[in-house]
Amino acid sequence: MHRPDRPHPTEVYENEVKELLSRMTVEEKLGQLQQLTWTGDTGPGGGQTEEVERAARAGLLGSVLNLHGAAHTNTLQRMAVEESRLGIPLVFGLDVIHGFWTTFPIPLAQASAFDPEVVVRDAEVSAKEARSNGIRWTFSPMMDVTHEPRWGRIAESCGEDPYLNAVLAVAKTRGYQGDDLAADDRVAACAKHFVAYGGAEGGRDYNTVDVSEQRLRNHYLPPFKAAVDAGVATVMAAFNTVSGVPAHGNPHTLTGILKEEWGFDGVVVSDYTGVEELIAHGYAADGADAARLALTAGLDMEMVSTRIAGHGEQLLADGLITEERLDDAVARVLALKFALGLFDHPYTDESAAIDEPTPEARAAARDTGARSMVLLKNDGGVLPLDATSSGTIAVVGPFADHTDLHGTWAGPGCRRFPSAGLLDAVRAAAPDATVTHAGADAEAAAEAARAADVTVLAVGEEPELSGEAAVRADIALPEGQAELIAAVAATGKPFVVVLLNGRPLTIGDWVDGVPALLEAWHPGIEAGRAIADVLFGAVAPGGKLPVSFPRAVGQIPVYYNRESTGRPHDPRSDEKYVSKYLDLADGPQFVFGHGLSYTTFTTGEPVLGQPSVGVGELGDGQRIDVRVAVTNTGERTGDEVVQLYVHDPVASIAQPVRRLRGFERVTLAPGESRELTFTLGADDLGFWTNDQSGRYVIEPGAIDVYAGTSSRAEARATLTVTR
Repeated sequence: MHRPDRPHPTEVYENEVKELLSRMTVEEKLGQLQQLTWTGDTGPGGGQTEEVERAARAGLLGSVLNLHGAAHTNTLQRMAVEESRLGIPLVFGLDVIHGFWTTFPIPLAQASAFDPEVVVRDAEVSAKEARSNGIRWTFSPMMDVTHEPRWGRIAESCGEDPYLNAVLAVAKTRGYQGDDLAADDRVAACAKHFVAYGGAEGGRDYNTVDVSEQRLRNHYLPPFKAAVDAGVATVMAAFNTVSGVPAHGNPHTLTGILKEEWGFDGVVVSDYTGVEELIAHGYAADGADAARLALTAGLDMEMVSTRIAGHGEQLLADGLITEERLDDAVARVLALKFALGLFDHPYTDESAAIDEPTPEARAAARDTGARSMVLLKNDGGVLPLDATSSGTIAVVGPFADHTDLHGTWAGPGCRRFPSAGLLDAVRAAAPDATVTHAGADAEAAAEAARAADVTVLAVGEEPELSGEAAVRADIALPEGQAELIAAVAATGKPFVVVLLNGRPLTIGDWVDGVPALLEAWHPGIEAGRAIADVLFGAVAPGGKLPVSFPRAVGQIPVYYNRESTGRPHDPRSDEKYVSKYLDLADGPQFVFGHGLSYTTFTTGEPVLGQPSVGVGELGDGQRIDVRVAVTNTGERTGDEVVQLYVHDPVASIAQPVRRLRGFERVTLAPGESRELTFTLGADDLGFWTNDQSGRYVIEPGAIDVYAGTSSRAEARATLTVTR
């Protein structure tokens, strides 16, 4: 929970924690390291309701998962505080990923906004709603950098770039935690999944990750380091192995990097039954061995499975775990509870509980939903639609009138509050138009399109097709939807396709025949109205893709920040013996950072504040200004995201061809220009080597600095790093 501008909570509450530890039995200490689930209705752990109550009364429980509602949490809290020997309060946790009652767009969509304040708004609203319902701990943000669109959990991530993930991880941590964890509108955040879960082979959940040390440090770790520096309260271990060692029992990552190198003083929690699963990994011989390996590796709290609490006393007696490590883990848990204010105010004010989305929260979700959409195509200016039209608009497709567009991990609100439907939203946005409707039947949709002036065709994935345990080997549109698009296209009438999905899709078989394409993702509770806001131009689209769209599944992984190869493909050449496919065009269908607007923009050459800088100067904290001019050259006010990339063309370890190191989203009126200033420093111009102990180097030489509006930006300046 450390932040550079404040002392560690373990230091702030050191005396209180020591005093409490001195009165605790070994059994009570082990109990503080145990989190049980109240409902047990998902996952392999089974129901634990009776066990939860017994453990709470006995003072042998630290945390409870999946119980919310002020009255419910208070009832269980009273058992712990008023009936146990020491009265240590429980901390209640829940997966509040992109909303509690008020569902915001999925995290991948929020990343498309390229705007940290979008992420902050979600976190602030979510924290306030959850906290009023007894929740003090959320298992978010997820910051798993990934190149795998087949992986269902890409919906929970912020895409393929470490820098973007890091910026948004900090923003979400700030939104959840604020400046005071004890405040009645804040919750403890959790950086997950530590580490490299986004690299799971084949995109399959819980699968192996084999990763070099430099790839681990340059690609997967930066968002976690940023979150730790921002004061994130907790970190969750990942389900995967990291180079053969399961993350739940990995001393190199949990202790060597996280706790020793970075000085993280918060709580490291397991994922759901992750300690138990060390046995299935073939890493632990049995439950006692799993407990030993996890605790000594640096894990502090066990979620759902009970190996540490069940075997801890015997392990301690046998000298297989140390009292020092046990007390350190317990101290971290207790310090979190003190920081959350649980010892002073263990109960939640039931009269102040928020039990539905407020108008302000809905407005924030609607604005965020629209701001997170990406205009991928707009040939012939089909969009924006005319809100004053008295013509006919057909709204067709399987999602034309769908009211579950919350997306994966949507929180308890998705079961009570349906998403706003697109059909009703179009009718409200164009009150003088005749709005007709057809569903997923291709013949009916084509008939409606033929009779209309313009058609809005809504296709995509159901929410359950993305998220955890929702891996797809084929990431094309579900059956029949491509044929539906072809039927509407065959009418020859103008139409726009709205994509509603939780991952990048392979759309190469139909995208060329679509005049306008809007990536809306799963937009949340205000889905239909947010989409209509963009379709009719009430909100100018300005989002950018945080992840590449592959042309075909066989091309995966395809990503912008790939490393240089000895035989790169040049699209201007017919050379055979280069890195390419015989049967597929080079590169993704849509690149990282791509996104259009209803106006046009130009960006100027990047201008360096100085042409060269010394390695020593960078080490001393010197930063280089980079100025980039951007101009709205069109006839409408619009948003553009100016992006800054670097490339080290000669290095001791092959470097990515581009690395995002800055971005800013701006709103400009027609003809308006603005000069943006970015800065580059040591953290932008160096890289980690393969030394397991961690070695960051800045090497002398030329650094290419690119600026533009996608990862294909060509405007360039050269910075020279001298010895």
